[in-house]
Parts: sequence; structure tokens; C-alpha cells
Amino acid sequence: MKRVILFRNGSGVDGKVLLVTHSLEEVLAGASQKLGIRATHLYTPQGGLIDDIRLIRDDDILYVSEGEDFVLPAQPSPGVRPRGYVGAGTTNVSVAGPVSSCENVSSTHDWVTLNVGGQIFSTTRATLVTKEPNSMLAKMFDCEDCCIPPSNRDAHGAYLIDRSYTYFEPLLNFLRNGTLILDPGINPEGVLEEAKFFGLTTAVPVLEDLINSRDYKRELEPLTRRDIVKALLTTHHRDELRFQGVNLQGADLSKLDLRNINFKFADLSHCNLSGANMNGCCLERANLRGANLEGAQLLNVRLLCANLENANLRSCNFEDPAGTRSYCEGVNLRGAVLEGSMLAGVNLRVATLKNANLKNCDLRAAVLAGADLENCDLSGSDLQEANLRGANLKDAAFELMLTPLHMSQTMTCDL
Repeated sequence: MKRVILFRNGSGVDGKVLLVTHSLEEVLAGASQKLGIRATHLYTPQGGLIDDIRLIRDDDILYVSEGEDFVLPAQPSPGVRPRGYVGAGTTNVSVAGPVSSCENVSSTHDWVTLNVGGQIFSTTRATLVTKEPNSMLAKMFDCEDCCIPPSNRDAHGAYLIDRSYTYFEPLLNFLRNGTLILDPGINPEGVLEEAKFFGLTTAVPVLEDLINSRDYKRELEPLTRRDIVKALLTTHHRDELRFQGVNLQGADLSKLDLRNINFKFADLSHCNLSGANMNGCCLERANLRGANLEGAQLLNVRLLCANLENANLRSCNFEDPAGTRSYCEGVNLRGAVLEGSMLAGVNLRVATLKNANLKNCDLRAAVLAGADLENCDLSGSDLQEANLRGANLKDAAFELMLTPLHMSQTMTCDL
């Protein structure tokens, strides 16, 4: 069953909606009844005569005549623009609905609107067809040789293409001027995959050379403090900021407000994060080996399986007054310095803390079950109600502890 919108020939107002089920005769009969005429012919908005029910698609707009030739309507109905309608003040093709062929544009100078991954692009048909005549885009929009039917359209008439707009934009500019220009931060490998997908054969070798060039390798250098500050200043505080998988090795990020940023899989090794506010950050599986986080705020942080080997976390604050625990399960803190840190309630289950310095730490109600605390210095720490079941406490130091350990806390520990 399909739904069509019917207008009288030459009119763009007072349209009627009709459900189509079986035959063309049924459509004509329904049109006669709804429009009060003796319908004999059906036309597309371009004046094409429909003589087969299979040519009708869902949400098509059709014009009904009593035998007279097709007349282009003076204007479309309010809020609805027939597919292919071109009126005063516009050259864009519009109207939602699937397209069966290249019926909606007849010239390479016509404008085409594309919706690529939610981003709107406007270009001419000549741009899509001329430079790469054998590409997928050319075959979709070439009026003379439309090998691939164009895709469905959105509510505003733009052709829907389910690809990444970030990587598509450089390719569209390449089709416009023949030069491939990538803005900073655009991964050439992503653009290369899109070029292969769309069959843009002349762009492929250019991108492959770029990826293998020294210039591209220099672009892989770590981001600097200036890059991070620029991103912070240009991002609204309500928007999510992601540095997932980004190389920040050795960057000076001290005393910055980095709250709620996603650093998952990022390389933060040997970074200076001293005094930084990292509350709510996601550092899952991030590399912070040798990083300096002295005095950093780490409330409600996620450090699942992160690597902080030999990192400096002296006087860090993990304790959230609201009771939300920082999630540090499986974190590698081998040889790390956490002296004087507030770790109350932190989840350090099965964490590696071998040879770590935990002097004078507040570990009340912390979860250290299954953790490796071999040769760990816990002198002067507060372990009240901490869970140490199954932890490896071999050669761990417990001098001058504020509260003695209860047997139930260390049951089945490896001493």
C-alpha cells in the first residue's frame, strides 16, 4: 500500500491524499472521486505521463488531468513542494520521498542538496558528474546515464547519504576544484576510505601519497597545551569534549579545567597534569605512564584498566562528598606515588599497586579486593572499613597506621 498526494492539473493547492493498493485504474477512480473530475491521466511534477502502477512510489505527488496536456502549477501547495518543482526565487530540488530515477533534474547546472550523515551540502549536478564520470555519485546524478537510482530524500528534499560528512566535505571540494585540501585534524585515512567507497579514483593515489608523506607523519605529533586551550575555549560548557585516542604525550596541562572530558585510550604519558581539575573525566585504558598529577582533582573519575605506572599522584583528591566513587578497577599503579591522597571509597579492585607509595593516604571504605599490594608502603594510612579480601600484601608496610586492620578485612589475603 502506497500513499500519494493528488493535485488537479495546473494547480498546486487543495491536494488530496489517496491510498494506492492495486491498479492504475484504482488511482484514477479515487482521483475522480476526491477531486470531483473525470480523471484520465496522471503526470509527475515534471510532466511525465504515468502509465504503470509500478512507477508510483510512496509519498509521490501527482497531477491529474481530464485528458488535457500537463500544465506546470503556478505554485505548490502551502508547506508541500512537489518533487522537482522549481519556482521563483529557488533553483534547489526539494520534497521528501524516494526517487526512482534522475527525473527531478534535467540539467547539469541544476543544484542538488545532499544530506550526508546529518550535514547539508549544496552543489551542482555538474560538480558530481564531470570530474569523476565513473564514480558512484556520477552514476547517481547523471541525467543521461543514471545507472544507480538516487537515494531517498529527507523532509526538506535533500538526498540522504549515510556516510561521514567530516570525510565527505574534502572530497566534494576536490570534485569542485580538483585540489585535495584537508583541514587540520582531518584524518586522511578516513577520507581515503570514503574516496574508495564513492569510487573517486583520482583522489585515491593523492590520499595514499599524503598518508605516506613526511608531512602527514609530522601531523601525528602530540597536541600541545595551546591546542587543548583552544578546544576548551571554543566548546560550549554543555557540549561533550572528546580527546579519545588522541596523542597528548608530554603536554603541559597543569591547572586546566578538564572536567568531564573523554580521554579514553588517549596517550597522556609524561603529561604535566598537576593541579588540574579532572573531575568526571573518562580515562579508561588511557596511558598516563610517568604523568605528574600532583594535587589534581579526580572526583568521580573513570580509570578502568588505565596505565599510571610510576605516575605522581601525590596529594590527589578522589573523595566525592556526594558519595560517588571513582572507578579505578584494574588500574596499573605500579611504582606510583600516591602519598597523602584522598582515596576514601575508591574502587581499586584487582588494581596493581606493587611498589606503590601510599603513605598517609585516606583509604577508608576503599575497595582493594584482589589488588596487588606487594611491597606497597601503607605507613600512616587510614584503612578503616577498607576491603582487602584476596589482596596480595606480601612485604607491604603498615607502620603507624591510624586504625588497626580487622581480620575480616584481610581474610584470604596473601601475606
